[in-house]
Amino acid sequence: MKRLIGLGLSMVVLAALALGSTHETRGQSAGLVSSVLSKLEKNRQSLKSLRASISMEKYNSQLRDKENSYGVVAYVPGAGRSANVRIEWNKPQHEILAVANNQYILCRPRLLVCYKGNAGSNKNSKAGGMLEMMNMSGQQLQARFEPFQEVREETLWGGVSAIHLKLIPKGSASFKYAEIWVDSSGMPVQTKVVEKNDDATTIRLNNLERNPRIPSDEFIIKPDSNVKIIKA
Repeated sequence: MKRLIGLGLSMVVLAALALGSTHETRGQSAGLVSSVLSKLEKNRQSLKSLRASISMEKYNSQLRDKENSYGVVAYVPGAGRSANVRIEWNKPQHEILAVANNQYILCRPRLLVCYKGNAGSNKNSKAGGMLEMMNMSGQQLQARFEPFQEVREETLWGGVSAIHLKLIPKGSASFKYAEIWVDSSGMPVQTKVVEKNDDATTIRLNNLERNPRIPSDEFIIKPDSNVKIIKA
């Protein structure tokens, strides 16, 4: 549902064979894949909660235009693929998305309106894919995607060293491919999803705080009586 600026296109991790003609290069690439999958799994198992700053860049390929949003995120993983998530966008507009017990609520204070629905029914939203990925195992990633491509070391803005991976989904999907950047601790700090029309959404996490105490009521939004509730 396109109204959801925040929750999750089922995107994800990537790991890959670096392009090259020699056996040594392939071996080095395979080693990077094994290393990053191991770090991702350790991060998944040890991550109990997360607070971070979040930025999102949406690129319109037809207009060749970019739209940037900035905010903060709180995240607590749950059983399976469920998780509690709160994303509060502060720029360019104030919006709050909260997900708890597989239900979402997206509030737009300036419009005095909130949208409510089943988080699992949303297939087109963007920002939660990175968070969903944190709760996926290496086996789940490998089951969803073709052999990983374009594995390489990169330095992101802010001087963050990361391993870049590209994922092409198996079978039909709503997007063409995804990219992920994983830091040295196994934390996915940046993802990019490219749609079939070449539109792209890039999500970046920074100022990460691992395993802080996050009260459960932080994921519950109770709109005022003058707010219109729309069920999706």
